[in-house]
Amino acid sequence: MIRPSVRLLGAAALIALFVPVFQAAAQQHVPPAPDASAQQAPAAPEQSSAEPSAPAPTAAPVFPKPNPADFTAASPTKETVDAFLTANWGFDENRIWQVEAILKTEVENVSEVVVYIGDKTGKEKPARFAFFVMPDGKHIISGDSIIKFGDHPFAGVRQEMQQRADGPYRGSASKDLELVEFADFECPHCKDAQANMEKLVADFPKARIVFQNFPIAAIHPASEQAAEYGLCVTKLGGSSAFFQFAAAVFDGQDGLATPDGAALTLNSAVIKAGLDPTKVSACAATPEIKANVDASVKLGTDVGINSVPTLVVNGHEVPIGQIPYETLKKIVEFQAKLDGVSAR
Repeated sequence: MIRPSVRLLGAAALIALFVPVFQAAAQQHVPPAPDASAQQAPAAPEQSSAEPSAPAPTAAPVFPKPNPADFTAASPTKETVDAFLTANWGFDENRIWQVEAILKTEVENVSEVVVYIGDKTGKEKPARFAFFVMPDGKHIISGDSIIKFGDHPFAGVRQEMQQRADGPYRGSASKDLELVEFADFECPHCKDAQANMEKLVADFPKARIVFQNFPIAAIHPASEQAAEYGLCVTKLGGSSAFFQFAAAVFDGQDGLATPDGAALTLNSAVIKAGLDPTKVSACAATPEIKANVDASVKLGTDVGINSVPTLVVNGHEVPIGQIPYETLKKIVEFQAKLDGVSAR
């Protein structure tokens, strides 16, 4: 679900463009990004090589040889583009690409990059992907999305998470491999994602797996109250109590649909976490707790998160609504490898 007040940008849109499997259901704040074909940038100049034809069903595509005349911009370098694409696509052993052009545009210090994308198995038709690199060299525009760019595009978000993600966590106290889940207790896709989160806890014992509240009250009226209760459960009972509470709330999610049902569901979850509902309710009514929920939402919006559930893997934002677990596992393993940290 996307928060109505948040602009459409960020890694979620990038992944949806790059990997078809990520065009999964999510709770979003603004209308979802168009598909990849709708977001293609204008075609490169006529001297550019022609787009590749569809490959044989079981053969890897053969991309046209890049034309040196299509590399007219001094920045970014092909090496930077390749590093950026590797950071986003490298987890997929079948994904291949070729940088076809890095072109000057009529706007000073804005370059157009053209990439051909394919699949080693030949199951996917090769596609043309184009984007514009901004003068700061740290962002690109693709369609109506602004996306972080560079040799290490996730480093800034990783640092923000290490400094500001303060939700309850499971696993390691170390932040070398940090997985931060942004979720809304009333979001059905967040509920569905919990099975994969449990698998991550089991498969990556060296990871620090954090839960950050990202309630979307405009769509889910009970989500802020649930987030406030969750923070108070953590305050009074610690992270272990919180995850018992969270599991019970997600299990009873349908009860959040009405005010009376929400009160019963939340109080029941508090009891299952071993705490007193009266004390938790009093805690949840304090300005401090509301400010903490607001700060968690601000952290997400500050780094460009616009949908839940989103998992931030060492800064790499992944919309996880219905991603197959094996794909999610590969992303975590690959990001750990890129960052030179142990995944297990």
